[in-house]
Amino acid sequence: MSLRTPLSKVRGLGSAKDGTEHWWHQRVTAVANIPLVLIFAFVLINSVGKPHAEVAALLGSPLVVIALLMMIGSITWHMRLGMQVIIEDYISSEGRKIAALMANTFFCAAMAVAGGFAILKLGFAS
Repeated sequence: MSLRTPLSKVRGLGSAKDGTEHWWHQRVTAVANIPLVLIFAFVLINSVGKPHAEVAALLGSPLVVIALLMMIGSITWHMRLGMQVIIEDYISSEGRKIAALMANTFFCAAMAVAGGFAILKLGFAS
């Protein structure tokens, strides 16, 4: 005999009322980060020792700019999700938890905007 209501069984929601969505998003961003960071490493390694004009041309490539923007977005989203889990698990005071979750969201958004701005500035400079 289950204590779950038929509606909760249909919706598939656990005690957090969030189901597996958070877990799934964290795994998807983790997998997405692998090729995106490899692309970043490739671009970085190809830039070492090259003249400024060649590096600017490489960073001005639309494919490189798009890949780096995707990397910034995926990494900051993954960071936000990971920190959210830590905050929810280790901060017991409800007020502090809400403040920390808000600060986490604002910090990650600021990092995404700053990283995106830097990449776009490099991309459009050439």
